[in-house]
Amino acid sequence: MKGYEYRHVVGIEDTDLLGNVNYVNYVRWQGRAREMCMREYASDVAAGFADGVRLLTVSCRCEYLRELTLFDEVVVRMGLGEVGRTQLVMTFEYWRVLPEGEELVATGEQRVACVRPDAAGHQAPAPIPAAMRALMDAVTAGRR
Repeated sequence: MKGYEYRHVVGIEDTDLLGNVNYVNYVRWQGRAREMCMREYASDVAAGFADGVRLLTVSCRCEYLRELTLFDEVVVRMGLGEVGRTQLVMTFEYWRVLPEGEELVATGEQRVACVRPDAAGHQAPAPIPAAMRALMDAVTAGRR
Protein backbone atom coordinates (compact mmCIF):
# COMPACT_ATOMS: atom_id res chain seq x y z
CA MET A 1 0.00 0.00 0.00
CA LYS A 2 1.41 3.37 -0.97
CA GLY A 3 0.75 6.15 1.47
CA TYR A 4 1.67 7.68 4.75
CA GLU A 5 3.11 5.70 7.67
CA TYR A 6 2.51 6.47 11.33
CA ARG A 7 4.56 4.40 13.82
CA HIS A 8 3.43 3.74 17.38
CA VAL A 9 4.75 1.67 20.29
CA VAL A 10 1.91 0.29 22.44
CA GLY A 11 1.96 1.71 25.96
CA ILE A 12 0.06 0.80 29.10
CA GLU A 13 -2.50 3.53 28.39
CA ASP A 14 -3.38 1.72 25.12
CA THR A 15 -4.28 -1.58 26.81
CA ASP A 16 -7.28 -2.95 28.67
CA LEU A 17 -7.43 -5.06 31.85
CA LEU A 18 -6.47 -8.19 29.87
CA GLY A 19 -3.33 -6.53 28.44
CA ASN A 20 -4.63 -6.26 24.88
CA VAL A 21 -4.89 -3.00 22.97
CA ASN A 22 -8.35 -1.56 23.55
CA TYR A 23 -10.32 -1.48 20.29
CA VAL A 24 -10.92 2.28 20.42
CA ASN A 25 -7.18 2.97 20.08
CA TYR A 26 -7.11 1.64 16.52
CA VAL A 27 -9.59 4.36 15.56
CA ARG A 28 -7.59 6.94 17.54
CA TRP A 29 -4.48 5.93 15.56
CA GLN A 30 -6.39 6.52 12.32
CA GLY A 31 -6.97 10.11 13.43
CA ARG A 32 -3.36 10.49 14.52
CA ALA A 33 -2.08 9.22 11.16
CA ARG A 34 -4.38 11.68 9.37
CA GLU A 35 -3.16 14.60 11.51
CA MET A 36 0.54 13.74 11.27
CA CYS A 37 0.24 13.32 7.50
CA MET A 38 -1.26 16.82 7.25
CA ARG A 39 1.47 18.19 9.51
CA GLU A 40 4.26 16.61 7.46
CA TYR A 41 3.00 17.19 3.93
CA ALA A 42 0.67 20.15 4.08
CA SER A 43 0.91 22.26 7.20
CA ASP A 44 -0.92 24.91 5.17
CA VAL A 45 -4.00 22.68 4.77
CA ALA A 46 -5.64 24.66 7.57
CA ALA A 47 -5.31 27.75 5.38
CA GLY A 48 -7.34 25.95 2.74
CA PHE A 49 -10.16 25.74 5.26
CA ALA A 50 -10.04 29.48 6.05
CA ASP A 51 -13.22 30.20 4.09
CA GLY A 52 -15.32 28.17 6.53
CA VAL A 53 -14.87 24.69 5.03
CA ARG A 54 -14.53 21.97 7.66
CA LEU A 55 -13.56 18.31 7.48
CA LEU A 56 -16.29 16.10 8.95
CA THR A 57 -15.83 12.37 9.61
CA VAL A 58 -18.90 10.65 8.16
CA SER A 59 -18.01 7.05 8.99
CA CYS A 60 -15.19 5.02 10.41
CA ARG A 61 -14.56 1.29 10.63
CA CYS A 62 -11.89 -1.15 11.74
CA GLU A 63 -11.59 -4.91 11.34
CA TYR A 64 -9.40 -6.63 13.92
CA LEU A 65 -7.38 -9.63 12.71
CA ARG A 66 -4.84 -10.16 15.52
CA GLU A 67 -4.31 -8.81 19.04
CA LEU A 68 -1.68 -6.19 19.86
CA THR A 69 -0.16 -6.07 23.35
CA LEU A 70 2.14 -3.91 25.47
CA PHE A 71 5.34 -2.75 23.71
CA ASP A 72 4.29 -4.06 20.28
CA GLU A 73 5.46 -1.71 17.56
CA VAL A 74 2.70 -1.02 15.07
CA VAL A 75 2.92 0.72 11.71
CA VAL A 76 -0.34 2.32 10.57
CA ARG A 77 -0.32 2.80 6.80
CA MET A 78 -2.81 5.32 5.48
CA GLY A 79 -3.77 5.30 1.83
CA LEU A 80 -6.41 6.89 -0.32
CA GLY A 81 -9.58 5.16 -1.48
CA GLU A 82 -12.32 6.77 -3.52
CA VAL A 83 -12.28 10.53 -4.01
CA GLY A 84 -15.31 12.59 -4.95
CA ARG A 85 -15.99 16.29 -5.29
CA THR A 86 -16.88 16.77 -1.60
CA GLN A 87 -15.91 13.45 0.06
CA LEU A 88 -13.00 11.04 0.21
CA VAL A 89 -12.16 7.70 1.78
CA MET A 90 -8.90 7.02 3.59
CA THR A 91 -7.82 3.40 4.01
CA PHE A 92 -5.72 2.02 6.87
CA GLU A 93 -3.61 -1.08 7.42
CA TYR A 94 -2.10 -1.89 10.81
CA TRP A 95 1.13 -3.93 10.76
CA ARG A 96 2.91 -5.39 13.81
CA VAL A 97 6.69 -5.11 13.40
CA LEU A 98 8.39 -8.46 14.10
CA PRO A 99 12.07 -9.46 13.84
CA GLU A 100 11.23 -11.55 10.75
CA GLY A 101 9.05 -8.90 9.08
CA GLU A 102 5.55 -7.53 9.52
CA GLU A 103 2.19 -9.07 10.36
CA LEU A 104 -1.13 -7.51 9.33
CA VAL A 105 -3.23 -7.09 12.49
CA ALA A 106 -6.12 -4.86 11.37
CA THR A 107 -7.60 -2.90 8.47
CA GLY A 108 -9.91 0.09 8.44
CA GLU A 109 -11.21 3.13 6.65
CA GLN A 110 -12.66 6.58 7.22
CA ARG A 111 -15.03 8.53 4.99
CA VAL A 112 -14.73 12.29 5.41
CA ALA A 113 -16.74 15.10 3.87
CA CYS A 114 -16.02 18.77 3.39
CA VAL A 115 -18.84 20.99 4.65
CA ARG A 116 -19.49 24.72 5.03
CA PRO A 117 -22.29 26.53 6.88
CA ASP A 118 -25.04 27.71 4.50
CA ALA A 119 -27.06 30.92 4.90
CA ALA A 120 -29.26 29.26 7.52
CA GLY A 121 -26.24 28.02 9.50
CA HIS A 122 -26.70 24.36 8.53
CA GLN A 123 -23.76 22.31 7.28
CA ALA A 124 -23.83 21.94 3.48
CA PRO A 125 -21.48 19.95 1.21
CA ALA A 126 -18.43 21.92 0.00
CA PRO A 127 -15.78 21.09 -2.61
CA ILE A 128 -12.52 19.64 -1.30
CA PRO A 129 -10.06 22.59 -0.99
CA ALA A 130 -7.04 22.68 -3.34
CA ALA A 131 -4.59 22.30 -0.41
CA MET A 132 -6.38 19.10 0.64
CA ARG A 133 -6.21 17.76 -2.93
CA ALA A 134 -2.44 18.42 -2.92
CA LEU A 135 -2.17 16.46 0.33
CA MET A 136 -4.08 13.55 -1.25
CA ASP A 137 -1.68 13.60 -4.21
CA ALA A 138 1.27 13.31 -1.78
CA VAL A 139 -0.35 10.36 0.00
CA THR A 140 -1.15 8.65 -3.30
CA ALA A 141 2.42 9.08 -4.47
CA GLY A 142 3.62 7.40 -1.28
CA ARG A 143 6.13 10.10 -0.39
CA ARG A 144 7.57 9.70 3.09
